[in-house]
Amino acid sequence: MQTIIETVQPYVNTIATAAAGVLTAFILGGLNKLKTKVNVWLDARTTDAQREVIHKVSGEAFALAQTAFKEAGGERKLQEALQYASRTLTSQGIAVSQVELKSAIEKAYLEYKAKTKTVLTTEAQPSEEATQAAAKEAVSGLAAKLNDFLAQATAEVNNTVPTQVQSEPETISEQTSVATE
Repeated sequence: MQTIIETVQPYVNTIATAAAGVLTAFILGGLNKLKTKVNVWLDARTTDAQREVIHKVSGEAFALAQTAFKEAGGERKLQEALQYASRTLTSQGIAVSQVELKSAIEKAYLEYKAKTKTVLTTEAQPSEEATQAAAKEAVSGLAAKLNDFLAQATAEVNNTVPTQVQSEPETISEQTSVATE
């Protein structure tokens, strides 16, 4: 029995070593995939955080250009905003292309424009009570005009009705003979 174990032991060791190697390879492959997924997730989170910073800085740049360069034209304001945002982001270690930066500043401008338009529209709208009162007045005026029109139309119809009304209608054959003559 001892000889059988001594004879089989090298084969068992080889098989165990190979199985351990295969198992290790699968574990390392799984860890490598996990590492890749974690890196992608971290990159996405970092990019989201950086995008937030980019949009905040772009909003600041727009506000600076809007207030500091009131008299300047739109293009100069944009250039100033681009310079400010580029310097600020570079100092924070965030590299952004000029196109991305310009689009972020333009987005800040459009958001500002939408907000101011909403505020102006809200301020310009009359109160609901004033609107209802104006609507009631308009309906009353319209009803009065309609009554005047109907009274006028009724008076004209009464004046144009002939005093003699034909008592017997003509037959169709008589009407056609008159029409053909």
